[in-house]
Amino acid sequence: MPVEVKICGITDEDAMDAAIEAGADYVGLVFFPKSPRNVTPDRAAELVEFTPGDVGKVGLFVDPDDATLDAVLTRVRLDLLQLHGRETPERVEAIRLEYGLPVMKMLPVSEPADLDAAEPYLAVADRLLFDAKPPKGALLPGGNATSFDWSILTGRKWGLPWMLAGGLTPANVAEAVRISGALCVDVSSGVESAPGVKDAEKIQAFIRAARSSG
Repeated sequence: MPVEVKICGITDEDAMDAAIEAGADYVGLVFFPKSPRNVTPDRAAELVEFTPGDVGKVGLFVDPDDATLDAVLTRVRLDLLQLHGRETPERVEAIRLEYGLPVMKMLPVSEPADLDAAEPYLAVADRLLFDAKPPKGALLPGGNATSFDWSILTGRKWGLPWMLAGGLTPANVAEAVRISGALCVDVSSGVESAPGVKDAEKIQAFIRAARSSG
């Protein structure tokens, strides 16, 4: 079964075209003002307007209130909501029911015990995303281009599809898949030439490497 790939943090047409041409299964749009990859709802709507139907459009949110979700979802055609903050299981369930879209919950990982946090989300989320814990003092959630010990995930099953993120690059993604058993990987800074600037060659190399491991 080929490994699926999500290219996250797309901010312009060139990056979107590069991801689609390289065969990305999912493209991610960030709705978090503190991120260098943040896009407005209007900009996101332009970016997804001509995206093929078989490419999943994912919106990344960090502890969003209803007003934030309303502002995006009234303008942008998304297929999956990625919750990348400290959302509780109750909040995840409420968002899923309110907006009628599948929800993926990010869980920060640095040691085996961190995986226990997945349990309360199994009944309310559609997918899980395991990302590296942010370094101390980091302003942004998620791995911040750092990875964790992928062997923590070896042989683990949750009954939900899950993605692996955190410090993945064209050089290490094949090993990450082999060790973790991930069937889907998520990359953002690992395919950039500068924060928020995607590199078409790196996107191609990443997807090629990820698929070679499947």
